[in-house]
Amino acid sequence: MSLLDFSNDAFIAAFFLYSGAFILFTIAIMGRRWSGRSPKEHTARWGQIAFIASSLGLLCHLAYFFTRWAGGGHIPVSNMYEFMTFLSMMVMVAFTVIFSIYRKILLGLFSVPVSIIVMAYAAVFPQEVQPLIPSLRSVYLNIHVTLAALGESFFAVGFAAGLMYLLRTVNFNSSSKDDKRQQRGVEFTLFTIIVIIGFLVSVFGFRAAGYETVFTRSNVTVDNPGQNDSKIEKVSYRMPPIVAPYHSEIESFQSILGIKKPLTEAPSWMKGVNAGRKFNTVIWSLLTGAVIYGALRLIVRKPLGRALQPVLDGIDEGDLDEITYRAIAIGFPIFTLGALIFAMIWAQVAWGRFWGWDPKEVWALVTWLFYSAYLHLRLARGWQGRKSAWLAVLGFLVVMFTLVGVNLVIAGLHSYAGTD
Repeated sequence: MSLLDFSNDAFIAAFFLYSGAFILFTIAIMGRRWSGRSPKEHTARWGQIAFIASSLGLLCHLAYFFTRWAGGGHIPVSNMYEFMTFLSMMVMVAFTVIFSIYRKILLGLFSVPVSIIVMAYAAVFPQEVQPLIPSLRSVYLNIHVTLAALGESFFAVGFAAGLMYLLRTVNFNSSSKDDKRQQRGVEFTLFTIIVIIGFLVSVFGFRAAGYETVFTRSNVTVDNPGQNDSKIEKVSYRMPPIVAPYHSEIESFQSILGIKKPLTEAPSWMKGVNAGRKFNTVIWSLLTGAVIYGALRLIVRKPLGRALQPVLDGIDEGDLDEITYRAIAIGFPIFTLGALIFAMIWAQVAWGRFWGWDPKEVWALVTWLFYSAYLHLRLARGWQGRKSAWLAVLGFLVVMFTLVGVNLVIAGLHSYAGTD
């Protein structure tokens, strides 16, 4: 067995161990009502088993990382698959550090799924080891990317603790205007998470079905009107085309779910060859997420936030507030070093300038400014409790847009990180 084969097996083992740990954390929290032991004893016993499972998963994840490094000849953070798998590993590192300090079993119920979702998202991308392009052949790749991901992983734990705080403290039985606004905010956050899960369900579902539809278009009529050097471009859809590419024709069409032809065409401002496909993916993610959300609402027969709130009974909200702050306070200087300082040094070495207003650079700065504001408002203005929790939740949404939206939607010098 080669190192890369072993690496892939270790990654799969880590995924299943994390999934098992999540189930065990759920048993530790949810099963305490039906256990013959005292609730505290039951939670401690199953929580310890769950933490052991997550730690074994982390060991397998580390084995994946170092064997892929050895087998591939370079640190595995050079494309979206490698970076997202590394980020998911760092989320578990951050969770392990914070859990070791605070020993809050419930934190595993919210942090471990973040790592699982990121791992599943990574699996969407091509997994082959690829040679480094010239601009990535630098020691700063190791420093910049790893420190940035580690800082973002602590932000993820802060997000989990902040969301737990909101679920614990928002009054879901009140009809006051402020409480209604808080309830809608929590519900929208949960819906956003479910939309991400919907994206994964859509991708893997249609991939398992072997779905493919192909469109063609000529760049003469789209990009270069009046020129004679026409070039036929093909766009392959792995999801049923609700939206076809702008100004395209069907080469082959696979009917599924009653969809026999595209319902519409991408608008004229989406002229990029892949823009329509990305828009189609967004639509499927929203549709699938809405179906999953609706099914869950039917099952629990109440808003999801209200259904989850009893899970947090007995949890000290002050501890959750402290964990949120500590996680972000640890992650912020690490992110500053990796995403800004070493990034600018590398930019100077690679491109001859410290700053160039590339979209990824801009959004990394936006993320840094947001968490700078969080720490300022927390320390100087006394923003604790619910205000702090909302900032932690919103901050991680900015992080995810920086990682996913900028890499896959906005073209720039960092676009190589999102392509295969």
